[in-house]
Amino acid sequence: MTEVNRKIHVLGINSFKFRDLPSKLQDLFISTRNIAVPNSYFEEIKSWIDNDSKKNKSFFSSNSNNELIHWIRSQKTDVILISRGDPLWFGIGRILLENFSKDELSFYPSNTCIQLAFRKLKIPWQDTVNVSIHGRDSTKLVEALKARPSSLAIITDSNNKSLEIIKKNLSELDLIDLYDFWLCEELGFDDENIRKLNLKESFPSDISSLNIVVLIKTKNNYSNNNLPLFGIKDHIFKTFDDRPNLLTKREVRVQILADLELPKNGVIWDIGAGCGSIGLEALKIRPNLNLFCIDKRIGTKALILENSKRLGVKPKFIFEEDINNTLNTRNLSSFEKPNRLVIGGCNKKTKIKIIKKLAQGMSDGDIIVIPIIDIQTIRELKEELEDKNFKTNLNLIQTYKSLSIAEGARLEPNNPVFLLKGKK
Repeated sequence: MTEVNRKIHVLGINSFKFRDLPSKLQDLFISTRNIAVPNSYFEEIKSWIDNDSKKNKSFFSSNSNNELIHWIRSQKTDVILISRGDPLWFGIGRILLENFSKDELSFYPSNTCIQLAFRKLKIPWQDTVNVSIHGRDSTKLVEALKARPSSLAIITDSNNKSLEIIKKNLSELDLIDLYDFWLCEELGFDDENIRKLNLKESFPSDISSLNIVVLIKTKNNYSNNNLPLFGIKDHIFKTFDDRPNLLTKREVRVQILADLELPKNGVIWDIGAGCGSIGLEALKIRPNLNLFCIDKRIGTKALILENSKRLGVKPKFIFEEDINNTLNTRNLSSFEKPNRLVIGGCNKKTKIKIIKKLAQGMSDGDIIVIPIIDIQTIRELKEELEDKNFKTNLNLIQTYKSLSIAEGARLEPNNPVFLLKGKK
């Protein structure tokens, strides 16, 4: 293979001013003949050279496509390629490394647009999730939003209605009220503009095509005054930051609450309660119920207490312990027997043990509902309920959510859940 002596220098910039380049890169720019520049700011970079010097330069207006690769390969001497920010961060760097050897390439990054944005916002960004929908669909964005990070930076694309897609995805995932929406335009340039937008209003008409979006999780004071009686949205419930999905999703929760046929008075046990979403919403519907919440995860008691405040309800007992410990060491005769029992979050052996211990004290008309994701456990649990004189029925809950993409919308499936109901 013929050795290539040509060097490809990839310069990241945050300004259209030549003097803002480090002196070493100014000298490199002046001494290099072949220069490729993205066509969106081609004229600004050409202005770095006076008219007398332009005859010694060969400028190439780039669309960052195969024509650029062919042009670079055709050059026998060194090349400069101008890029924004850090070319190895959602930039041209990846494409160049796929087409040229590392020995040919030298990278000179400047600050990324994300660094500039968080510098202006004066917010730490070490935990920020970064997503690009520039020339990409919004699949990665949806995945990131579902995890509900504390902050999310999104590289947009003016050609695919990125801002509208972000807004729609937030709305479709019930997250509009969870984040402040910061639009950052022309970062590092003379017309730099950073503004917080209200997503319940239309976007301004004067938005620059050079923009990114930063989402910062809000610190809302939740009020139960505006909550619906039934079908509370998922984002209302506080969950662990590292386990945002530790709750029963609204679509499944609504069906569980319906299957429980909640009485005006009585006792409901929510085992494997997580953040308390099922039991607490049951209390909101039927305030005279006595609620027992049990979950073994450390910190769940504090979560349930916080969510109790958000919904304006009060459980009777919250046990932060393994249900096996509750059944083995506590005097169950001192507890009120359940009229309604939800069994989630534990293995098959424990579920069967709960049924054996608690079902015998339940009366005619009392109900047990068991959400199940493991199809292998259904038969044994169904037989155990029927052995305790419960009439059973099984439903599969499979729902889909419409999510916007550049071409329109797609249906995103939620995880299927089996609901096993037993009524005595």
